[in-house]
Formats: sequence, structure tokens, C-alpha cells
Amino acid sequence: MEPGFPLFPEQASTMAARVDHLYFFITAVCAFFAVLVTVLVTYFAIKYRRRKSDEHGEPIHGSLALELAWTGIPFVLAMVMFVWGSSVYFALARVPDEAMDVYAVGKQWMWKFQHREGPREINELHVPLNMPVRVLITSEDVLHSLYFPGFRTKMDAVPGRYTQLWFTATKPGTYHIFCAEYCGARHSAMIGRVVVMPQQDFQAWVGGGGTEGTLAQAGEKLFTDLACVTCHRAGAGQRGPVLNGLLGSTVQLASGATVTADVGYIRESILNPQAKVVAGFPPIMPTFQGQVNEEQLLALTEYIRSLPRTPAGSAPSSAAPGAPAGGNAPTPGPTTP
Repeated sequence: MEPGFPLFPEQASTMAARVDHLYFFITAVCAFFAVLVTVLVTYFAIKYRRRKSDEHGEPIHGSLALELAWTGIPFVLAMVMFVWGSSVYFALARVPDEAMDVYAVGKQWMWKFQHREGPREINELHVPLNMPVRVLITSEDVLHSLYFPGFRTKMDAVPGRYTQLWFTATKPGTYHIFCAEYCGARHSAMIGRVVVMPQQDFQAWVGGGGTEGTLAQAGEKLFTDLACVTCHRAGAGQRGPVLNGLLGSTVQLASGATVTADVGYIRESILNPQAKVVAGFPPIMPTFQGQVNEEQLLALTEYIRSLPRTPAGSAPSSAAPGAPAGGNAPTPGPTTP
């Protein structure tokens, strides 16, 4: 908002002004009618008050024009709010194709962020200026809500599920992060900050973030440590679908149904593999519930996401219609949000 007017956070994203304009319009309409109704009720209460004990009011015959007016005007205003609100909602829901991905995990009482390039952060998130950023969100324990007031965007972090939000920061600087869902005794302490940096500075920050490797590399190590490769490989001994090219693919299930391989499907396939068994494979994959945490699930997701597609005509298609479905060999097979 305007400098020196601290009632509202600074508008620091491409969507902030659109959200504010809708908010102020709805607030102005509600305030106008609240004042109008209050004034009219007060006026009519005084004007038409009973002045004598035996006084009776005049019969009311009604007015068609008045009835149409107070029906039509609110209807038109409600439709304006609906169309305008739908436009803003869909703009917030549609993630740009070129968005940079960041993973967020809520935990009492902190926010843990993971960049695909490797850097990890707690209660702090570095992002580049003027670049769409998609945040894939989940929770390790209870319901949280990731809220960026400067960007006018918020999304619940739900245990056992993945949600997402996106924003494009338009001003360099530092902005607040809050949990907007009461999550326990220290809910008010579950705060952080977003650091918006020019893209060159951001790339330098990412490059100087340590030597632990990328998130996909961490997932590859975990994939090997869990012996997932013993089943999810092409050739002799294959007991589960090969995972290459799984990203966004359609998976044919043993039940005859099909599902799109997204992050939620991958998570379910790792933790509850019998839920959706891939056609052509036996339901032999064990559950990894309790063996991997949310951050490791994201690492496995990122690793499988990084696997290249198998060239057409080569041995078992890497993940085509039978990605790491539940009920297969011991390993996950995620895809993108």
C-alpha cells in the first residue's frame, strides 16, 4: 500500500494490486449499504414513530419499481463480485509454465523450505525478482497455512496432502511469512521472512549454498539406499514399472481406471502402495510409512522427476502407463505438482 500507511502490507507481487482492488470494492459496497440501511432505519424510526397511543399506521400497498430496484441492484453487484472474484481466483490458481519450484514443509513451529538446486532454509525463503515461484506445500504434523501478506497469497499446509501457491515478486526487499492457521501453543512464533533478490544475486546465493548437491541428487541416494532400484529397473528382475518420464504421465491401474501421476499419487504410492496398483505388476511393493519423512518424500519426487524419458522403441517404457503405482516394487515414483 502507500508508504506511511501501515494498515496494509506493501504490494510486492504481480497479484497484490488485483487482490487489493477486489477487497476494497467489496468493502466499499458493504460499507455503503451498511451506512445506508442504518441511516434509513434511524430516519424511518423517527419519522414514523407512534405519537399517540391510539394512532395506527397507514396501509402499505407496495411498489413494483421499488421491489425491482432492491432486487436488481444487489443482484448486479453480486454478479460483479462473482465474476471479478472468479477472475482473481483463477489467476492465483494457474501457475505459470516457467515458474521456479520450491518445496515447503510446515512443522510445529517452523517453515522448512527446499530449493531444487540444493539449498535448504528454515523460516527464511530466498527468491529471485520478477520470476514466478511455485511453492509446493505439505505438513509433517498438524494443519498449517503458509501466508505471504506482501504477495497477497496463502495456502493451507495439510498433513498427508500436497497443495501449492505461486507468486511473482516485483520489489526487492524482505517480507513477512506467517502461519495463518492456529496450530498449537506457539502458533504466533511460526513466522519467517522472504528475501527477494535480483536474479544475478539470487544465482550467486544459490551457487554459494553449500556442497550437499541438488535435491534430485539427494533423492537418487535415498532411492539407492532404500533398494528401490532392485525392482524399478528395466530388464531381468523387473518387478515394478520403470520410472523414467513419469512426470505428468497417465497411469493405467489394475482396476481398469487411470490416474495422472502427480506428486500426490507418488506420495500415496510410497506410503500406501496397495491403494493404486499399476496394471501388469503384482501388488508386492511394501509400504515405506515411517521409513521416510516428508522431506525425503520430496527428494524422491524430485529425483524421479529428473529421470529422462526413455526413447521411443527402447526397452520397457520408463514410466509410461505404469509409473510407480502403488502395489508395485519397493519404491516411489513421483511427478510434478
